[in-house]
Amino acid sequence: MEISKNKLPNIKKAKKRNIKKKIITFCYDKKFNNLGKNKKYFIRTYGCQSNIRDSEIISGILKQLSYVPTTNIENANLVILNTCAIRENAELKVFSEIGLLKKLKEKNDVKFGICGCMAQEEGVVEKIIKKIPHVDFIFGTNDINEIPRILYDLYNTKKRVISVSSNLNYIYENLPSIRDNKIKAFVNIMYGCDKFCSYCIVPYTRGPLRSRKSEDILQEVNELIKKGYKEVTLIGQNVNSYGLDFKKNYYFKNLLEDVAKTNIERVRFTTSNPWNFTKDIVDVMSKYKNIMPHIHLPIQSGDEAILEAMNRKMKIEKYLELISYIKEKIPNCSITTDIIVGFPNESSKQFSNTIKLYDTVKFDNAYTFIFSKRIGTPAALIKDKILDETKKQRLEMLNEIVRKYAKENCEKWVGKIIDVLVEGSSKKEKKVLTGYSPQWKVVNFIGKAKEGQIVKVKITSASRFSLNGNQI
Repeated sequence: MEISKNKLPNIKKAKKRNIKKKIITFCYDKKFNNLGKNKKYFIRTYGCQSNIRDSEIISGILKQLSYVPTTNIENANLVILNTCAIRENAELKVFSEIGLLKKLKEKNDVKFGICGCMAQEEGVVEKIIKKIPHVDFIFGTNDINEIPRILYDLYNTKKRVISVSSNLNYIYENLPSIRDNKIKAFVNIMYGCDKFCSYCIVPYTRGPLRSRKSEDILQEVNELIKKGYKEVTLIGQNVNSYGLDFKKNYYFKNLLEDVAKTNIERVRFTTSNPWNFTKDIVDVMSKYKNIMPHIHLPIQSGDEAILEAMNRKMKIEKYLELISYIKEKIPNCSITTDIIVGFPNESSKQFSNTIKLYDTVKFDNAYTFIFSKRIGTPAALIKDKILDETKKQRLEMLNEIVRKYAKENCEKWVGKIIDVLVEGSSKKEKKVLTGYSPQWKVVNFIGKAKEGQIVKVKITSASRFSLNGNQI
């Protein structure tokens, strides 16, 4: 199978930051309208909120092309895997799925494509091109707008189509979308990242920082309110970098306040780098009741030498000072974090500093991982002397502490009344309703409420990661 329009990712090109941001209104030729007539599509999404939002946009574009969705991959004429590249395990899962889909392709008349962050990785795309011929098309994180042209070329030339941009400087507005949730919505406020943590592939796969115009974001939020949405989560690789690429003095604290002023019932945001998480942001949060008291503040390590090697410009003392300020200004705020265990040559003393930090902060929860080498990042070049077994043991030690404080923080809510945004019935028990507290804790409760309602629930018991109660 030949390759059409062969644009491949290039990490060297991706490193060259071009600050000429371009905003484009999405539109396409009407000749593409019936590309999906009598065809069904299936999307499988891996990874973070940004990938979920990308899949919603892909679905919106496919709807415009006359495709209809299916939840049964066996019935699909078009299959797309929207991939994650943050860790090696995520890639392995995708490659396993690619292998399984070969049998589906042999049995059915199906076109099969790969997109997302893996599609922006130089070595990965080359591997697919050379060794996996049943992948019909590949497009990158900044090429979603090219879907109509990609599918048109695929059907009309019968050639494999590759469309992956290395220099990602565009922002596309007015992209159609089909949101997965009818009461909660992700809203992109920026794309890309300029922090270049030494272990992270995201600045290469997602490109440089590009902030959306505040008026476009606020318009999107107001449209969601009109449609009955109760909650928005402002998303980006590092939301508190929002506005740093503007010439005007308008930053994340300003945007957060303006979104709160729309009076949508709940506002959240993720993810934040503590390096430039200012106290002004905390002040805005404390000022508005509809900004939910939950902050995800990844520290990654409790040791400053490791943080320096990670290119994480945060001093532990400053981090603890910020945590104290959050707890002072927003006493009921839950704080969660990310931690990487086993960064190359992390000593037992350095790991113990991470445990010490965790014991000091007593986080509500944490996402914990063993360091994963990402080809193309500086950390991938470090020769590591720490055994994998040692890393696994440390991860389990850390997870025990995570579980301990998660349960303690949940138990604090027993006997209290909290507001819960109802999401429907529990997956485990249909008679039990489920939703989230302002602190981003799962609440399972007995009551009579409809999806989208915010109801008061008295908490009767708690487990490690959820609360139980009765509606009052």
